[in-house]
Amino acid sequence: MDATPAPPASAGKVFASAALEATSILSCSGLCKTYQMGEVFVRALDHVDFELQRGQLLVLLGASGSGKSTLLNILGGLDLPSSGEVRFQDTLLSDATDDELTLYRRRHVGFVFQFYNLIPSLTARENVELVTDIADDPLDAAEVLSLVGLGDRLDHFPGQLSGGEQQRIAIARAVAKRPSLLLCDEPTGALDSRTGIVVLEVIQRVNEELGTATVLITHNAPIAQMADRVVTLADGRVQSDRHVAQRARASDLTW
Repeated sequence: MDATPAPPASAGKVFASAALEATSILSCSGLCKTYQMGEVFVRALDHVDFELQRGQLLVLLGASGSGKSTLLNILGGLDLPSSGEVRFQDTLLSDATDDELTLYRRRHVGFVFQFYNLIPSLTARENVELVTDIADDPLDAAEVLSLVGLGDRLDHFPGQLSGGEQQRIAIARAVAKRPSLLLCDEPTGALDSRTGIVVLEVIQRVNEELGTATVLITHNAPIAQMADRVVTLADGRVQSDRHVAQRARASDLTW
């Protein structure tokens, strides 16, 4: 099993987060996204209203084609809506230029995808340093790799590591720049359930210890138990939006 070691004793000082304010960090109003496929128009998002609070771990749940990835791409500044507004704090993203969106992504957003997108010729440390070298106030690469349980794998190449370990490097790389938002698109989709749970434990730890507002999209309903809040999408619309009274530990999940 791909076990995650506990973080070093010093990690508490390095990664401890201050008390989190229950204020909105990201919001959408009347969000629509339409794609044209030949002569057919497909509405991927249909008047979505959405809000994310500081420090919140939100699971975005839905079947394939429900609009989850489209919404995540817009929240992350990878795409623009066809209509409606998207705000990050006080900044209107829906009218941003390409350069403004690039700056938003660089400074404020960390992405974790289903496939790890690591550079095979670089070590774990060097893959993380790709981000820390251009960030304004980055975490130390070795410290953040210790946070995700890979302090003893700093000089290993991706090909020497398991899939779960590679995904944890991808998470370390995403959070090394201290993003305000961590956006995870099916981060366990390419992993078996036991390894997937290890990766979810890391995401939960990052949320709790760094206080990073996190959106995790999945079609896997049991994962919703680890969230503060669960938003379900169907046919491009918000079907339900509920708060979780007591979120589960990722280590207790089964599927």
